[in-house]
Amino acid sequence: MELTYYGHATFLAKVNGKSLLFDPFITYNELAKHIEVASIRADYVLISHGHQDHVADVAPIAKASDATLIANYEIISWFAGQGLEKGHPLNHGGKAVFDFGTVKFVNAVHSSVLPDGTYGGNPGGFIVYGDKTFYFAGDTALTIDMQLIPRFATLDFAILPIGDNFTMGYEDAVMAAEMIGCKKIIGMHYDTFAPIKIDHAKAKAAFEAAGKELHLLEIGQTIVL
Repeated sequence: MELTYYGHATFLAKVNGKSLLFDPFITYNELAKHIEVASIRADYVLISHGHQDHVADVAPIAKASDATLIANYEIISWFAGQGLEKGHPLNHGGKAVFDFGTVKFVNAVHSSVLPDGTYGGNPGGFIVYGDKTFYFAGDTALTIDMQLIPRFATLDFAILPIGDNFTMGYEDAVMAAEMIGCKKIIGMHYDTFAPIKIDHAKAKAAFEAAGKELHLLEIGQTIVL
């Protein structure tokens, strides 16, 4: 499968012929100025929580693509009020089958409020079972709940926040990788703002010392997994 990084926590995954876009935040990301939002098409948009730096480009991309949103009930309802009525709500521990595979909504330790101050429900992460099986953690602290992930899935890779300050840093992400039983980690939620800038070399060295691979993609880069 292909995975494209659009900065911050935004990824486009090609899963069984469908395009899954995660947490679109491009327009207001100074590091992603070269990305043309209007060129992005998605069959599904998966939203981990309601913060602006994860939902800012949901509406324009979903409308242009006629995409189906996948998120918690509160976020699906909020976007429905804006005219985006194609949505599938999930809650923690639940899963649903789609035409590309299955999505399970799992716990994340964070906060969530939508851009206008509306309650965004509880934040979460996603396990996607498709031609590859992967875990998109969303914004989260290190949590003991991650020990459940290997009971749900054998992961080919995982996308974890590593920027610290608002989420776990790369040191905690190393422990998270151990808990979820995954060797190949894609970093997210780093460098976008001053408080989450990281030392790339130190982060990679920490994962290497633990026998893990940390991949830090360039914005706009596509890799095959």
